[in-house]
Amino acid sequence: MTILNTAVIGAGAIHGCHVNALRLLPNVALRALVDIDSVKGLELAMRYQCRFYQDYREMLLDDAIDVVHICTPHFEHKNMILAALAAGKHVFCEKPVGMNSSELVDITRAAEQASGLLGVCYQNRLNPTSLRIRQMLEDGELGKMLSIKAVLTWSRSGAYYTESPWRGRLATEGGSLLINQAIHTLDLMQWFAGGVTRVKGVVDSGELADVTEGEDSAMATLHFANGARGLFYASNCNTTDSPLLMEIHCEQGSLLLHNNVLWCIARGERLRLASDDSPDGSVKSYWGLGHEQAIRRFYHAISHPGNTDYTDIHEAGKSLTLVEAIYRSSQLRQWIDINN
Repeated sequence: MTILNTAVIGAGAIHGCHVNALRLLPNVALRALVDIDSVKGLELAMRYQCRFYQDYREMLLDDAIDVVHICTPHFEHKNMILAALAAGKHVFCEKPVGMNSSELVDITRAAEQASGLLGVCYQNRLNPTSLRIRQMLEDGELGKMLSIKAVLTWSRSGAYYTESPWRGRLATEGGSLLINQAIHTLDLMQWFAGGVTRVKGVVDSGELADVTEGEDSAMATLHFANGARGLFYASNCNTTDSPLLMEIHCEQGSLLLHNNVLWCIARGERLRLASDDSPDGSVKSYWGLGHEQAIRRFYHAISHPGNTDYTDIHEAGKSLTLVEAIYRSSQLRQWIDINN
């Protein structure tokens, strides 16, 4: 069995999901951790029994590293991806893959020319409820899809932004609510409905206007390639991190995702189909349960050339393009056509 040596760049909160998933893979060894904070980084590297680097470029010189995970602020993603691909590494990056369409073009070009794979972490696609919804819609179990509504209301305090200065800054985060938290919901909506053709949206900031240059609330109407219509609302001004609420209406019934439980309402019956609750509480429920599966699928693709069962740059680009279109629509106050 060939062992794949891995490095993780970034020791923030999300890196733990990656490390825990890597530990479950028999053919993977965590070889290095990279972080600009040498105190925290060294402590974690000792715990993980791996090497520590303060500069990711130095780590990329290690020919023994096969795979690089990028768990850093948004503004660092593009340069790190390009450097890692140029060094011949496989790359698994947290969302968003970049901050705008210009960066997306550069990253896509590099990924298409690289010898290594580029995967992006959209773990909510692999939640049990998401997989069941996708399967039912693809199989046409409820007939033609008519509409989809999603409501995401989370809580982000002022300290969330002030303690990590890159958050809420257009130059370093690329926006705020949409590009950071709600991008997962928008990704699911377009994934279920086969892509967005046009969108009209509004973004604004009220409660968190003093701590973020970006938006704390957003709403949009979406037209999908399958003819369905979408309604979307999101806010970071809630007092708790409420589970995603989603309704999908089809010709012969409806799907309702409420409190992490998926229900099917059809033919006079209400059936419980799946649940997204973390069995041991080890994962924040609103982060989704799919990190392990997303990472497992990416490593399977590395070991099995030709396998495409992971979120690649082309899939990841769809939600980033949609986010940018909503920003543009809000600015211009008009519909924006999308060509994926």
